[in-house]
Amino acid sequence: MADDWENAGFGVYVHWPFCAAKCPYCDFNSHVRNAVDQKAWADALVSEIQVTASRTLNRTVDTIFFGGGTPSLMLPETVDTILQAIASNWTLSATAEITLEANPTSVEATRFKGFADAGVNRISMGIQALNNTDLKALGRMHTVEEARQAFDIARKTFINVSFDLIYARQNQSLTDWRSELTEALDMAVDHLSLYQLTIEQGTRFGDLYARNRLRGLPTDDVSADMYDVTQEICDAKGLNAYEISNHARKGAECQHNRIYWQYGDYAGIGPGAHGRLTIDGQRIATDTPLLPEDWLATVQKNGSATRNAEKIAPSDQAAEYVMMSLRLSEGTNLTRVNEISNHRITQSAMDDLISDGFLSLQNNTLTATSRGKMVLNALLGKLLAQDSP
Repeated sequence: MADDWENAGFGVYVHWPFCAAKCPYCDFNSHVRNAVDQKAWADALVSEIQVTASRTLNRTVDTIFFGGGTPSLMLPETVDTILQAIASNWTLSATAEITLEANPTSVEATRFKGFADAGVNRISMGIQALNNTDLKALGRMHTVEEARQAFDIARKTFINVSFDLIYARQNQSLTDWRSELTEALDMAVDHLSLYQLTIEQGTRFGDLYARNRLRGLPTDDVSADMYDVTQEICDAKGLNAYEISNHARKGAECQHNRIYWQYGDYAGIGPGAHGRLTIDGQRIATDTPLLPEDWLATVQKNGSATRNAEKIAPSDQAAEYVMMSLRLSEGTNLTRVNEISNHRITQSAMDDLISDGFLSLQNNTLTATSRGKMVLNALLGKLLAQDSP
């Protein structure tokens, strides 16, 4: 009998934790360091790959994702070393999607050819805004002109190009966002990740917000209107929302993220990287130390810093699959939910949410309606509000 993860595939996530500066809205595991020994880091990442591969034999890698942090600060030689290690220790699919996140500064853009030569075929650029005033407020180190230049280089270099934008920013009107999104779509991008600005504890913005010093944020109603406008404009341009915050031309969806959302297996390599691995039929959550220096020292001492955080019970696996897959336009396969654990979804809550127009059920597939996507976390709370048996 096949393991459940085979419904979605196997990916490898490689975390590069370093940034040139810490953005005030960012709560990712990113760190600013004056110097990084890339040879030491490449060696440690290779060691971690070797140990993880020894636990997951006979796997084919469908996707690789270099995230961060700012992976475009890596030397192309470092990326090449890591990709060779992955290909040597697992089987790399001939059609593998290999993504690298990049910041569009002119220095990093010159590395794009080197990344492509190493095997990267998809770039995901953190542009965040097409307005220099807002870029500065967001702590970004590039200008709109630099972003456009880097995008043009990326379009000529990689098979697939994506970039991120943040909306519902300070002092941004609905008209402003409509104009900016239209401008972004006119850049002939394949994929857009469009995120509402969220204020996270422990960030610079979070501290300012707590002291009532983060002014000009839009109201909830205006933010909701921005979300609606986002769907309207992207749909009109042929970039449909295949996931709540992600829009793509047909065939340009991020396959690595789909492994997460469809609840496949993925290896987390690097500081703070989480994973889901099925070993001898048991699904295991893995994690690693957050601090780069701690992670590196542990790998150098032991060969690996990956820890088995917990064995995931079938009912929790089913819950994780529902939480992830409902974000997708294709929704949740209830047959698969029951195969994982038939004691997970609260039937009465599902019936009520369908009746109220938040969810739709067709061919045993549960999807969130446009109305439901706006309040998905609340829906999940109701659907999964039961004790595990």
